[in-house]
Amino acid sequence: MRMFEDPLAVYLHREPIDFRVGIDGLASRVEQAMAMSPLTGALFVFTNRARDKVKVLYWDQTGFALWLKRLEAARFAWPRKLPDAVLTLSQDQLQWLLAGYDITLMRPHAALVYKRVS
Repeated sequence: MRMFEDPLAVYLHREPIDFRVGIDGLASRVEQAMAMSPLTGALFVFTNRARDKVKVLYWDQTGFALWLKRLEAARFAWPRKLPDAVLTLSQDQLQWLLAGYDITLMRPHAALVYKRVS
């Protein structure tokens, strides 16, 4: 199953949100704070204040889906110094952001390697 099948667009909400908010709260945030319709098929990307989690909200013609990623030992490099409250990203930029790259500087997070202790 592909999670993000050919999204029409990717929009990043720059300000952190309270991650207790679920699908309905995020859809409301898209409508009110971002002035967009959450029913377009676009991806809407949010982070928490600590920037160690990302939520992606999208509508897939049958209902809303919510995707979450939590980093274990780093923070997402969130573009906060740009003038717009909502940023439009390419699909490549979204993948880079989720992989740990600072999309403004193109620097990745350090890879983590865990070893099983016997």
